Amino acid sequence: MGANFNLMDYLPFILIIVVFYFLMFRPQQQRAKRQREMLEALSVGNEVLTAGGIMGKIVDVSSTIVRIEIAPHVTIAIQKAAVTTLLPPGTLDAPENLPPPPPSCCA
Repeated sequence: MGANFNLMDYLPFILIIVVFYFLMFRPQQQRAKRQREMLEALSVGNEVLTAGGIMGKIVDVSSTIVRIEIAPHVTIAIQKAAVTTLLPPGTLDAPENLPPPPPSCCA
C-alpha cells in the first residue's frame, strides 16, 4: 500500500497554473502597477481623462481628491482613482488629435 509520488502525474496541473499566471494574473498586476504610478505622478497642469469621460486640466492635487478645470473658471472635484488616462500636453486645445481609446474587455 505504498503510494509513490510521481511528479509526472502533477505536471499538467502545474503547467496550467503557470499558464494562468502568465496569461491572466501577471498582466493584470502590471496594469495595476502602471495605473498606480500614473496616479502618484499626477501634478498641477496635467491634462487628464476621467472614468466618466470628462477631460480637463488639473488645478489642484491632494492625496485622494483632484480638482479639474473642465471649462474656463469651472472646476470639479473628483476622486484621484477616477483619473484613468494622462493625456499628452495640448490635447485639450486640439481634441481631434486624441489617441484612440484602449480596447474594451466587454465590447
